[in-house]
Amino acid sequence: MLSEGEVVFLLDVDNTLLDNDRFVADLGARLEQAFGANGRDRYWAILAALREELSYVDYLGALEKFRVGLDDDPDLLQMSAFMLEYPFGQPVVLSDGDVVFQPRKIQRSGIWNAVEGRVLIYVHKERALDAMERRYPARRYVMIDDKAQLLSAMKRTLGPELTTVFVHQGHYAAQYAAQSANTVIDPPPDLEIERIGDLLDHDLSDFLAVSPIGITVTNQERT
Repeated sequence: MLSEGEVVFLLDVDNTLLDNDRFVADLGARLEQAFGANGRDRYWAILAALREELSYVDYLGALEKFRVGLDDDPDLLQMSAFMLEYPFGQPVVLSDGDVVFQPRKIQRSGIWNAVEGRVLIYVHKERALDAMERRYPARRYVMIDDKAQLLSAMKRTLGPELTTVFVHQGHYAAQYAAQSANTVIDPPPDLEIERIGDLLDHDLSDFLAVSPIGITVTNQERT
């Protein structure tokens, strides 16, 4: 039996540890209050285009582009303060995101201190598993995330080294639930929980006892 020190738990941030959907709703309301519905929609359009370009959500980068034509608007500076000082929830971390707002979010929430700085942030975390393993070597890993497709991709790479835990909270999980009849996740998550707090109902042996799925890992999937 593996001991606790031989297992690394990897936790997603947005909508897994933190209620990012609430942040998005609050941000939309703040944008509309300051710049009207048209200004709010323009920011969302900029954010969507930037996400398509970068492959992650860059809230501050979108704000930089949004500022064109608004340099004299005092509400613009308040928006940056709103984002950086947003009181993200309560509480290692393996997250996607940019190099400014995402770490700030993790610090503001208290998660950074809770995990003693064991934080990794990549553009595509499922493509950076070799780097993760070099940083935190272990015999087994447990990944907890709200994106079933991402968990599947990670499982195809790490195979039986990884136990995947799908958390049914946040809009990605809701989208999966709505599409599950027509969407095949292969391999499926090893475990599913309704909310992050349900982890307290499990001990280490529950995660290690999950039967590994027979998967052939190719060199291409490891890159």
